[in-house]
Amino acid sequence: MQFSKRLDNVETSAIRELFKLLGKPGIISFAGGFPDSAMFDIEGIKEASRRALSEEPGPSLQYGATEGYNPLREQLVEFMATKGITGLDFNQLIVTTGSQQALDLVGKTLLEPGDTALVEAPTFLATIQCFRLYGPKVLGVPIDADGVLVDVLEEMILKHKPKIVYLVPSFGNPSGALTSVQRRMRILELAVKYKTVIVEDDPYSDLYFTPDPPPLSLLALSDQVPGSRDWIIYCGSMSKVLSPGLRVGWLVGKPDFLSRATMCKQFGDAHTSTFAQATAAFYLKSGRMASTLENVRSVYAQRARVMGESMSQELGQALSFDTPLGGLFFWAKLTGLKKDGSQFQNPTLDGNLFAKKAIEHNVAFVPGSPFYADNPDQSTLRLSFATADEAKIKNGMKRLALALE
Repeated sequence: MQFSKRLDNVETSAIRELFKLLGKPGIISFAGGFPDSAMFDIEGIKEASRRALSEEPGPSLQYGATEGYNPLREQLVEFMATKGITGLDFNQLIVTTGSQQALDLVGKTLLEPGDTALVEAPTFLATIQCFRLYGPKVLGVPIDADGVLVDVLEEMILKHKPKIVYLVPSFGNPSGALTSVQRRMRILELAVKYKTVIVEDDPYSDLYFTPDPPPLSLLALSDQVPGSRDWIIYCGSMSKVLSPGLRVGWLVGKPDFLSRATMCKQFGDAHTSTFAQATAAFYLKSGRMASTLENVRSVYAQRARVMGESMSQELGQALSFDTPLGGLFFWAKLTGLKKDGSQFQNPTLDGNLFAKKAIEHNVAFVPGSPFYADNPDQSTLRLSFATADEAKIKNGMKRLALALE
C-alpha cells in the first residue's frame, strides 16, 4: 500500500502519545488541554437538547446545510457581539466541527507546497501538524508574555512573504500569553500594509481571571484599522466554555474565502452534527452562558493561583514561569538550578527527559518542544491546571520536585 507523500511532513501528536502512559493508577495529570468535565452545565445542556428534540425534532435530526444551522449562526452572532465583535450577520460565518476543523479548512483552502505560514513560537501543536499536511513551510515567530514580538513578525513577513500568519492572542496554548492591545493594533496595521492574512484562533478569551476581560479580539479591533477586517480569518469554539463533546466551532471570513471553505467542508463531513448545533443554539438562547462562564472563571482562577504558589514553593528557582491571566495553562522553563538557586551538578534541562522522570513519580505534564514549528526550546514544559483540584495540584508539585532531584 502506497501512502500519500503529504504524510511525510507530519507525525502523530506527542500529546496523544503521552496519554498512552497515563493509565497507571494514582497518576496526577497536568498534561491534558481540555476543560474539567465537572464544570459542564449538565442541566443546561440537557434542557437545551430536550428543547431541540421537542421544538425542532426534524431539523435537529436531519441532514443540514453545510454552512450551519441558521438559528445557531444567529446565536453565535449575538454571542460575538457581547465580545465587541459587531457588524456581522450570520452569512459571514460558517459552523465547523470544532475549531480544529476550522483550522483544517484554513489550511485546505489557502495553503499549498511552496507557501510559508508563520505561527507563534510556541503555538498550538495541532495547528503545526494541520498546516504541514498541506505542504507549506511553517516557521515560528518568537513571543513573550505580551504576545508575538511584532517587530520580529514584520521582519519575517518581509523576508518570507507568508500566505498566512496564525496567532492565538488571548491566553495562548501553550504559552498562556496575552497579546497587548498595542501589539494587536500593530498586527492589524501589518496585515493591511503587507496584504497578509491573519488567522485569529480565539478559544480562550472568555476564560479570564481579572475583573476586566482581555483586550478586544483582532476581529473586533479591525473596525479601528481601515481595511484590516478583509485580512482577518477568525476561529471560534464552544469547546472550552460549553462542551468539547458537542464539537461546535465557527469560522468568520470574507465571502470568497467562506465559499471555498464551505466547499471543502462538503467534501469532509457534509455538515456539523445538526443535533449538536441545535443543542448549542438553544443553550445560547437560554441565557445560561453568562453564569456558566462566571463559575468556570472562578474555579480556574483559583486553580491557577494554587498552581503558581505551589510551583514556587516546591520547585523554587528550578522553574521559571509567568502566571497566566486566563486560559488553561502554565508555560515553564527548566533553569538547571535547584529550588534554592544553587547549581545542580548534572542539571536537567530537557523537558522530554524530565517528563519521563515525572511519570515515574506518578505526575505528568507535556514537554514543550513539540509546540515549536522550528528551533524548539527543549527546556520548556506545559502544565494544565484545568482538570486537577487544589489538593492534586499541591501533591503534584511535590512529586515534580522529587522528580527533579
